[in-house]
Amino acid sequence: MRIGRQEIWPPLMLAPMAGLTHSALRTTLLGFGGVGLLSTEMLSATRLPAENAQLSPYLVKTAEESPLSYQLLLADEKPVAKACAALHRLGADVIDLNLGCPAPMVRKVGGGSCLMETPDRVRCIVASARKNTNLPLTAKIRLGETLDAEKLRDFCLMLAGEGIDMITVHARLRGESFARTPHWDWIAKVKGWIDVPVVANGGIDSVASARRCLEQSGADGLMIGRAAARTPWLFASLAREIFGMETPEPEVCLPRVYQAFVTALVQRFLPERRLGRLKEFTHYFAKNYFFGHHLAAKVQASLTSEEAWERALEFFAENDPIAEGLSSPFGDVSAAVDCNSQNPVPGIWL
Repeated sequence: MRIGRQEIWPPLMLAPMAGLTHSALRTTLLGFGGVGLLSTEMLSATRLPAENAQLSPYLVKTAEESPLSYQLLLADEKPVAKACAALHRLGADVIDLNLGCPAPMVRKVGGGSCLMETPDRVRCIVASARKNTNLPLTAKIRLGETLDAEKLRDFCLMLAGEGIDMITVHARLRGESFARTPHWDWIAKVKGWIDVPVVANGGIDSVASARRCLEQSGADGLMIGRAAARTPWLFASLAREIFGMETPEPEVCLPRVYQAFVTALVQRFLPERRLGRLKEFTHYFAKNYFFGHHLAAKVQASLTSEEAWERALEFFAENDPIAEGLSSPFGDVSAAVDCNSQNPVPGIWL
């Protein structure tokens, strides 16, 4: 799959997610393989030029995190030129425009899914971005406020006509929750309207759901969101089972996956930037366990990342039957933990 001048293989992409799609998660995913395109969290186009790439939790990265897409959050074209220049300095591989986020705080400032209601403003944003960069330029959208084929078609044709190289469609309406079954068949409509690659997003959390999505949507690729935090090995499974990559079947030890994530946080993030990101990751990762809500609650109640790690170790010791020692990411704590996921059992392997 090609978007602009960038080759993407396999066509499996990480979705931008606030509080989740940072360096620690990205390298955790890379440890298993199968990711064709990584992503940052959404970045304020206005604040981006002043961010310190060495300290900002939104910009910290390692050399192995490539190719990497940077998603811009903006409400008009005014900050586009300076934001694109900043992304060139940062070595971005792809620039993505956030046109679909339904979060009230984002909509309040005129960004995200609000922009789909003002196509003329979006046209100016895309035209400015295309003028200011030769990098692959992509857009992430939802289906809109209602299932309106004519309105959606005109919007997608406008994006492609102004120079967008790929459109990712989250197959839900702006007001629909994640619990709602996605409208994958509407992605097929988008695919039929435009000539640029179309990527499907929403409700893809297993090999089976990925197959169904591709069958219904005819999409050129898949973008994985929350499931990336719950099952970081999902990309590797999809790459092997659906796209025929010769990757080994993932061997998953849940406590060690968690340890790798915490270690990355400790190595790359300032102390005050760790705990919130650890809590956010744990909320999803804990769902691998039958009683994972206990793990999530323990970490959520922690006042420091060190305390969260110790509480997680207590949970692992009680819930995984094969004892192994884990060294502390902080350098002064170790514990015997169980690790049963070399041979996954129901409730552990998804």
